[in-house]
Amino acid sequence: MRYLIPANSKKSMLIFGAFTTFDLILFAVGLVTTIILLLVIAPTSLFTAILDLLPALICGFLVLPVPNYHNIRVIIQELYVFYTTRQRFIWKGWCVKDEFGESKQVHK
Repeated sequence: MRYLIPANSKKSMLIFGAFTTFDLILFAVGLVTTIILLLVIAPTSLFTAILDLLPALICGFLVLPVPNYHNIRVIIQELYVFYTTRQRFIWKGWCVKDEFGESKQVHK
């Protein structure tokens, strides 16, 4: 008997097939902050309306699903890690050079 792993097996672990618990909490915090701002700062002009809606718009943008990644927040995290941490790639092959530049054969 052969078993195949479906391509969307990770999606079944997500809420609504697209969101993690943290994503929904982040979006809920943005919505609650927006509601509080709407109650505290009544939108009398376009500027105050945009200011009131800004937390929900930012949190909604961050949890927006993106193909090949989970969402915008994950893309930003990946970019931050890529540009702030030094990556060291260790090459393993048939022949390596030591610190003196001499080649030697590697046997396993």
